[in-house]
Amino acid sequence: MANQVVQEAVKKMKESDIRITPQRFAILEYLVVSKSHPTADEIYKHLEERFPNMSVATVYNNLRLFTDIGFVTEMAYGDSSSRFDFTSTKHYHAICEECGKVEDVFYPGLDDVESATEQLTGFIINDHRLELYGICPDCQKKLENN
Repeated sequence: MANQVVQEAVKKMKESDIRITPQRFAILEYLVVSKSHPTADEIYKHLEERFPNMSVATVYNNLRLFTDIGFVTEMAYGDSSSRFDFTSTKHYHAICEECGKVEDVFYPGLDDVESATEQLTGFIINDHRLELYGICPDCQKKLENN
């Protein structure tokens, strides 16, 4: 499944005349497979052994490219580094206030929120983002044991 998602993304990049370098492929693949919403530094650290000549700037530049073409969403939180999420479908995030873990939440019932907001406010809504904050099961167990 993940390999198929990567191949689809590569196909779209080729159709847009975007060169597929080994580093670019590896960054994209890591984003699809990791499910951890990594930071640019985490991606760099994961790939530095495989690509010793790759710089952190290369990772950031590719993440910007992926964000610009709509493959990746930058999740910027004021208190820490941005996390990056490969997005193939609209989804939301549950974020642990203890460890920072981010879990995807798929809830299609919220799709109507944009049109309802437009009707209620007169705004033209372009996008929306929902983040839910709490304590993940692992941190709940740690807190119970202390």
